Amino acid sequence: MRYENGFGNIDLEVILAPYNPWWKSPQFTIFSFKRPVFNKIFKDLFSLKQIISITGPRRIGKTTLLKQVIKDLIDINKIEPARIIYFSFDDPLMVDPHIRERFFDDLIRWADTKLKDKTVYFFLDEIQRFEKWELYLKKYYDLSFPCRFIISGSASSPIFKKSRESLMGRIKEFHLGPFSFKEFVYYSKGDNKEVLDFVNSAHEFGHKLQLDALIHWKNTGSSQLQVHPRVMRELDGLLGKYFVEGGFPETWEIQDLVAKQAYLFDNQIQKVIFEDLVIATEFRKPENIKRFYLSLIEQPGQEVNLEKASMRIGVSRTMLEKYLPLLEMTDLVKSLPKFSKRPLKFRRGSVKCYLIDLALRNAILKLDDKILEDKDMLGHYAENLVFNALKGFEGAIELSFYKEQNREIDFVVNLGGKRYLPIEVKYRETIDDTAPIRYFMEKYNQKFGIVVTKNFEQNKEENKLVFIPLSVFLLFF
Repeated sequence: MRYENGFGNIDLEVILAPYNPWWKSPQFTIFSFKRPVFNKIFKDLFSLKQIISITGPRRIGKTTLLKQVIKDLIDINKIEPARIIYFSFDDPLMVDPHIRERFFDDLIRWADTKLKDKTVYFFLDEIQRFEKWELYLKKYYDLSFPCRFIISGSASSPIFKKSRESLMGRIKEFHLGPFSFKEFVYYSKGDNKEVLDFVNSAHEFGHKLQLDALIHWKNTGSSQLQVHPRVMRELDGLLGKYFVEGGFPETWEIQDLVAKQAYLFDNQIQKVIFEDLVIATEFRKPENIKRFYLSLIEQPGQEVNLEKASMRIGVSRTMLEKYLPLLEMTDLVKSLPKFSKRPLKFRRGSVKCYLIDLALRNAILKLDDKILEDKDMLGHYAENLVFNALKGFEGAIELSFYKEQNREIDFVVNLGGKRYLPIEVKYRETIDDTAPIRYFMEKYNQKFGIVVTKNFEQNKEENKLVFIPLSVFLLFF
């Protein structure tokens, strides 16, 4: 199949060949570290019929993950390389309407003709750049063509989110965030058996905690977690680096701090706000969204009062109410509602906002490792990391914060059936008042609560409270 454009005739196979080097040689190199989600995706590829979708912020490793799946298909499952077709829709040729209008149908027809009813694995990257992509996928999925679709797209595109809704029931989505602290440890200490053994033990403990701790909490006490002081020093050292470096792996190899921060600011903030949001929403003043976002990063976990924020940055409250869900949709911030015994009821009111990754705040405010000397701000950073970890709490119905008169609790995990797990972050040398969390447990008749601490020496159990160091707690999820 050939296309004519200003450059002459172009053959479809010529377009595809540079993207598929395994057609010539099945041996190719790719980033070897695999995120834990890789195994889930690879398993679903063979156990589910659905389209597999991988979303996440820019430059988070979606393309790398696709190619890791391709490599294992060839090396482990012995799939013929010719049956694996990768293409990225940010290819410049896609701006040519003559090519773009025919491309998807031609791609399927070409593969069907060439491979004669063998199952073909299509890896379609940056698919949100292809107009009406969801209609094409729905068409060939419903026609039961002998193919599997594995797609990726930037979650920073609201258009992409809306398009996925038409594929309801046909698509299984995996959302990738920045590397978690646990993944950062796996990546950094892959050759340290002692550290990895403890990480795996902590992960198993956390899994049990999430599944049945509220029923058998005495059997999952933190005292069961034994860690050598040497391992604890390693974990605390990595946590300090993670506070500064964050979870964007491409920046870890950039030695120059100015270049690293410029990279993050350009790719994760400027392009998201001034390109993705402008294209999707046709906002005429994206700088207002940027100003609102910058106000939110001042203190991670701050309670947002839209009326005061409106007066401070000179944007109407009505507009700020529109901006906040857009910032959430683009993975720049996440909000946390105030606790209510009726979590599924729509509630307007106070929310707290957290950053998807602390490295973005460091990049915007030009902060280096001196941030580790700011004990007050580190407390907010610790709270932000706990929030990000708790988003992965298995079986949670809702995550919220508790505030009643002068009593506040950082997080309440609602597990249904009037079961609530209160969690307070006390990332400091000494632990002060725990009365609010004890009050909550008594008022709502809860079996136990968790206090996330700074030091391993604070690791203990006391009257239904479990005290767990931050660098250990983050390994649970």
